[in-house]
Amino acid sequence: MIKIVELLSPARDFASLNAAIGNGADSVYLGIPGYNLRAHTNQFLLEDLEEAVETCHKNGVKVYVSTNTIMKDDDLESLKKILPEIKSAGADAIIASDLGVLKLARENDLKVHMSVQANISNLESVKLLEELGVNRVILSRELSLDEIRKIKAGSPVEIEVFIHGAMCMALSGRCFLSSHLYGKSANSGECIQPCRENWKLVGEDQQDANVNKELVITQENNISNLLSPKDLCMVEHIPELMEAGIDAFKIEGRARPADYVGTVTRTYREAIDLYEKGEWKFNPQWLEELRKVFNRGFDTGFYYRTPYETSRSNESTHIKNDIGEVVNYYSNVSAAEIRLWDDLQVGDEIIIEGKTTGSLIQRVESMQVLGKNVDKVIRDQNVAVLVEGKVRPNDVVYKRIKRE
Repeated sequence: MIKIVELLSPARDFASLNAAIGNGADSVYLGIPGYNLRAHTNQFLLEDLEEAVETCHKNGVKVYVSTNTIMKDDDLESLKKILPEIKSAGADAIIASDLGVLKLARENDLKVHMSVQANISNLESVKLLEELGVNRVILSRELSLDEIRKIKAGSPVEIEVFIHGAMCMALSGRCFLSSHLYGKSANSGECIQPCRENWKLVGEDQQDANVNKELVITQENNISNLLSPKDLCMVEHIPELMEAGIDAFKIEGRARPADYVGTVTRTYREAIDLYEKGEWKFNPQWLEELRKVFNRGFDTGFYYRTPYETSRSNESTHIKNDIGEVVNYYSNVSAAEIRLWDDLQVGDEIIIEGKTTGSLIQRVESMQVLGKNVDKVIRDQNVAVLVEGKVRPNDVVYKRIKRE
């Protein structure tokens, strides 16, 4: 019997949360200010949490709240006041890396998933965490698939792994480069990613000051991102992951917008569903879809022990430009009235995003202006577009364009 796996997607705001739900996520993880590792991106306020949980639960989706920063005594005192509210909002679990947080969560009858930040890399640690009340362990990113398989075989708790998204140069993300250079602690959610910049090595020669020991390390196309890994992408290896018995597949990306969340979630949903039906066949189009959204090139990380060496800031094949906003939606004909500030034509790929809509991605099949069919519309007009799902006034409309 094929094991059913949980697909876990990131959510930075309501648009990405609804994009995850609409594209097949079984669960989402989100952060609240001060307690998660994405301090520089949009986050859910504590007062938003109940609405987020309600939205997810009515769609059969679970919600996990990240509280996995480094915790000092003052942080724990503050968290004590917030955990009852997280519990009251109905969150299904918190994600934690600190044992003090684990203790407080148990006192509030909250389930705990041990964060990848804890760098759990062996079965004995997993067994100990189960004794301490942990319900799920997110394993270290540095483990091979064989090592993960062995841990899962003996694990008394659920096992979760990352399958897609950005990878950190540091061991399980515990980096000090941002703190050292800019005073912004990655371990408190403030990382400004200096690793993504171009770097060079400079040696010192004490014997001869005239000797130039500067070395710019270049990779493909003379790009020197020697500290910046490619993104993890395991869509080609869903069968191996499923057969390892892993309980949850996690998509990284709480700093990413709704179209990223929707595209990646939908792609992995399709791949997982095919395998679960016993109809697995890799579809190259999955990679083409994943390349359309932000990525630094793809890699299999440590699953097969040897990550690739090269990376760039963004290797997506497409970009998106905002071209208008939804003025009205006519449910009887499944059409949206869109106010355009840029040109649009039949065949263009558009993205419609909003708090409740999430992210709707489709080709323009039919358009009308004043009741007449048209193939192209010039900016500064209103146009009716046939849409494949319900959209709402004030949703933003983007056009996806292939990079030159």
